[in-house]
Amino acid sequence: MKIGCKVTHFLSVTQTFLQKTTFCVHTQYGCVHIFYVFFDFLCLLCYLCSMNKKILALALPSIASNITVPLLGLCDVTIMGHIGGATSIAAIAVGSMIFNVMYWLFGFLRMGTSGLTAQAYGREVSTEGVLRSSLLAGLLLGLAIIVLQMPLQWLSFWLMQMQADVAGLCIPYYYICVWGAPAMLGLYSLTGWFIGMQDTRTPMTIAIGQNVLNIVLSLTLVIVLKMGIVGVALGTLTSQWAAFLAALFFVRRKKLKGGAENKPFFPIERTAYSHRKNGFFHGKERLILRKALKGLSTPQFKVYLDIFLRTLCLVAVNLYFTSAGSAQGALTLAANTLLMQFFMFFSYVMDGFAFAGEALAGKSYGAGDGAGLRRVVTALFRWGLGVAVVFTLAYWLLGGEVLALLTSDTEVIAAAKGYMAWAVLIPAAGMAAFVWDGIFIGVTATRGMLWSCLVASVAFFAVYLLLAPIMANHALWLAMLVYLALRGLLQTLIFIH
Repeated sequence: MKIGCKVTHFLSVTQTFLQKTTFCVHTQYGCVHIFYVFFDFLCLLCYLCSMNKKILALALPSIASNITVPLLGLCDVTIMGHIGGATSIAAIAVGSMIFNVMYWLFGFLRMGTSGLTAQAYGREVSTEGVLRSSLLAGLLLGLAIIVLQMPLQWLSFWLMQMQADVAGLCIPYYYICVWGAPAMLGLYSLTGWFIGMQDTRTPMTIAIGQNVLNIVLSLTLVIVLKMGIVGVALGTLTSQWAAFLAALFFVRRKKLKGGAENKPFFPIERTAYSHRKNGFFHGKERLILRKALKGLSTPQFKVYLDIFLRTLCLVAVNLYFTSAGSAQGALTLAANTLLMQFFMFFSYVMDGFAFAGEALAGKSYGAGDGAGLRRVVTALFRWGLGVAVVFTLAYWLLGGEVLALLTSDTEVIAAAKGYMAWAVLIPAAGMAAFVWDGIFIGVTATRGMLWSCLVASVAFFAVYLLLAPIMANHALWLAMLVYLALRGLLQTLIFIH
């Protein structure tokens, strides 16, 4: 990285010199500075090489973390499928969905924390205030879920419309896993802080460790101790608290890294420490630190509120998509469920680049580096375009084979192939929305995220309700693609202006 920076600096100096000394070639299109253009190209290559390394260093661990999530759910379903049959599988699926949706609504703890932390890191201001307030919010919300566990259980079970035998198995699962709410929401805050600190390897390590521990405990409690669905719930609960405590340990170790306990870790604290050691402390630095700590509460709440309302839009669209498919029959619902896996596969990869955008865009924005922010945006969109092309070609050429891997039911496969063209278009329609989400979170342009998502959600419902009588399930997929594409288009316009 240092070598790349030195090469870029050398080329920029040489370029300045050549601007004054190089010769020109006159063509019908005008005057071309040969060396000027050539060195511009070399500087761009050197910078992009450095930027690509930064993006991949942040994106790849996040992608690895994302991939472990469905593996855990698959393991739980497999365990229950071998000992309890359809009712046990349904109870695990419904119970997991309840908590997934519940925690999804509180995703602002991770996203808001990562953007604010990255900006503070770029400004060389202490990030501890962001972490403390976010962690406190997560723990309090988790405790509120525990206190309100009974009404939340009644509401969620009523919304899911479960059969009596499934509800009977799901109740013990729910009342055990609900005690993991403070750990999970606290882990969201800690994960956001790590990403903002330009570190996605630690969250990856914690996520993989949590999932491995969960699988081992579930297998032991269910297979060896014959505890059934209670064993799966206890394995989930234990792994959640273990991951939260591990994250706290890594935060502590990161803060104490590199010297004595009283030696500050964060950039502004290192500066202040150096000045105090030399007997003076600049008033400007005191003012920056005081403003940063004083302004955390209100801006942080606004960021959280915007992201929360945006998440409500996302949840509404996704739940209605499932509900509308279900209303068209079990076969259509099954086909839509399979094809939505294509969206999930794409999202696992694009979310990794979105996380990189949160960290790098937030850092550049916090440092006041507008040119650097634009370069981050350019590099991320190049990666996004590349990923979209790869996934589009893969879905186009291998879509049928993927469906065959997901199910052996020929009737469902045939139904899904009737809508396969829409799934092929998912990467092209959704790429910009993923990239912009990461960038907007990094620069905490959360109000723009909210409005773009709200308008896109209204468009989703309008397109489907208008065209459903004519196009049936095709209208549902068209509405989803319009929703994804419109989010990206509106965020592009917001960023430009």
